[in-house]
Amino acid sequence: MSEDQPTPRPPVPSPASLAKRVPPRPTAPAVRESHSESARFGRVDDDGRVFVQVGGVEQEVGSYPGASHEEALQYFARKYDELHASAELLEARLGNPEVSAKEVSDGLRTLKEHIAEAHVVGDLPALHAIVERVEAGLGEKRAAEAEHRQAARLTATTEREAIVVQAEEIAAQPAERTQWKQSGERMRALLDEWKQHQRSAAKLDKATETELWHRFSKARNTFDKGRRAWFAELETTRADAKRTKQRLVTEAESLASSTDWGPTARAYKQLMDQWRAAGRASRSDDDALWERFRAAQDAFFTAKDSAAAAEDEAFRGNLAVKEELLVEAEALLPVRDLEAAKTSLRSIQDRWDAAGKVPRADIDRVEKRIRRVESAVREAEDAKWQRTNPEVAARARSMVDQLEASVSAIEAEVAAAEAAGNETKAEAARERLSAQQDWLAQARAGLDEFGG
Repeated sequence: MSEDQPTPRPPVPSPASLAKRVPPRPTAPAVRESHSESARFGRVDDDGRVFVQVGGVEQEVGSYPGASHEEALQYFARKYDELHASAELLEARLGNPEVSAKEVSDGLRTLKEHIAEAHVVGDLPALHAIVERVEAGLGEKRAAEAEHRQAARLTATTEREAIVVQAEEIAAQPAERTQWKQSGERMRALLDEWKQHQRSAAKLDKATETELWHRFSKARNTFDKGRRAWFAELETTRADAKRTKQRLVTEAESLASSTDWGPTARAYKQLMDQWRAAGRASRSDDDALWERFRAAQDAFFTAKDSAAAAEDEAFRGNLAVKEELLVEAEALLPVRDLEAAKTSLRSIQDRWDAAGKVPRADIDRVEKRIRRVESAVREAEDAKWQRTNPEVAARARSMVDQLEASVSAIEAEVAAAEAAGNETKAEAARERLSAQQDWLAQARAGLDEFGG
């Protein structure tokens, strides 16, 4: 060992980092540059040995050959100052929420190792007091971090379960009401959210993580299975619809040139009803088949409309004849001479039938007008029959006879009551008499209609 070096001692951690070692001992002139108050806790004997006072007991810490007593004492005091500064720094880091309990624990372990190995001069009880405070605070910091982790884990569990619940809701949708594209995109987004949550959120305990993942995976599998089944069934349905519509198109095309207008028009209506009931094929097949079906249908109805237009033009002369017959028929109203009206109407009807068809747009109008005349004549005939019906006349005569007898009987009752001076009975009889007389008047009027 060189004579100008102190007795070898373990290095002291610097304040900047407990993991770093202090640089080699400075030269003697550098030692004289600063003065440490920690030197008051030590002394140097005549042999150059350095001691430190700890609780009234001296402990030897080393020596510094080739240096004065003051220089040797200051050397070991500054080593204490560096160690004390490191302890204070660690205590400050303990109160920093950004520094984890593990970092503080690692630093404390290193500090204690250096304290155990270090030979320094200074207030060692004060240094140990800092260590004790850090140890006590470390326990509190660990408890706070554990509580924070628990709260974060509960929050993360709630957030992760919300992802699972959304997936389960999507999977539970009835197939016929599911928007498969949107639901599939949402299910993929939920998987991305799950992965992002695993990376950024608090870690869940294994049992919770496993249980939630099984639920999430089951929901995704259920959704995928339902989607495959739906589209497989849809493909089958579309194939059936395509075959049905191909048959309907063939039938429609076979009828396109028909001139049997009425039956063919009804046939097209039936084909259209079957088309609607057939369901949908794929979009491309459906569009192509519909174009063929509509083309055949349009060809038939265009030809039908053209034929009807030509027919209507040919019937315009018939319309003029029937318009004149309507004027003649409506002149019969109101019916005054029933027999004459019936004779004239039969003549008009014969000529009406002989006139032939009228344009379709005028059929309903002219038919309603002739029906009104026919109804009026028929009602007049019914009314005459009712008036001349022997059975009805006999019932009317019988009613009149019964009422006349009743009136005579009540008149006698009134006379008898008046003769007896019983005004109450007479008044009651007069009220019944008045009602019977009214009914009798109505019955006679009805009998007069029958010539009675």
